[in-house]
Amino acid sequence: MKYRILPVTPLQQNCSLIWDEQTMEGALIDPGGDVEQLLALATQAGVTLTKLLLTHGHVDHVSGAPEIARLLGIPIEGPQQEDAFLFQLLPQQAVMFGCPHRDPFLPDRWLHEGMVVTVGTIELQVIHTPGHTPGHVVFFEPQTRTAFVGDVLFHGAIGRTDLPRGDYTTLIASITERLLPLGDDVTFVPGHGPLSTFGEQRRSNPFLTE
Repeated sequence: MKYRILPVTPLQQNCSLIWDEQTMEGALIDPGGDVEQLLALATQAGVTLTKLLLTHGHVDHVSGAPEIARLLGIPIEGPQQEDAFLFQLLPQQAVMFGCPHRDPFLPDRWLHEGMVVTVGTIELQVIHTPGHTPGHVVFFEPQTRTAFVGDVLFHGAIGRTDLPRGDYTTLIASITERLLPLGDDVTFVPGHGPLSTFGEQRRSNPFLTE
């Protein structure tokens, strides 16, 4: 698996383009906006997009998905179904975060703990990680030891839990019981900011060392 990261929108959300070097099939994880830039990134890499993957239902992570799906005729997969209410609240979310208006939509397929999403020959393990949102999922690629964690964990921080149906205790449990056991060597791509490893965060993240 290869990947490139493009921060999009004024909120600087990390959208990840991932692809299979054998087939050159790829996916965008959390296409939050700036659709033309994301499509240009795929074209420059020689990647044929076959699906869009969403970690959770917040407006800065999903806004570009419906347009790209329509343009390319590809499905939107994820997150877990507990985030359905957030997709219905996209117009209100857009106002709250100062984003352009977004109509409600639903993904083509909900994802659940233990499922495997394929992109070419790549197999991404789906890990349900509630706390930031109730239906948040993480995509883990075991061959390259890479996790795309959305807004669960950041370099030196964790996701917000003051938004609708967020819960601090649940989020900490998701990190400590479902992500850190994957191994200290795992590199993770957060929804915002720089990459890190689970080991570095286990040792230095103040929310995990209390």
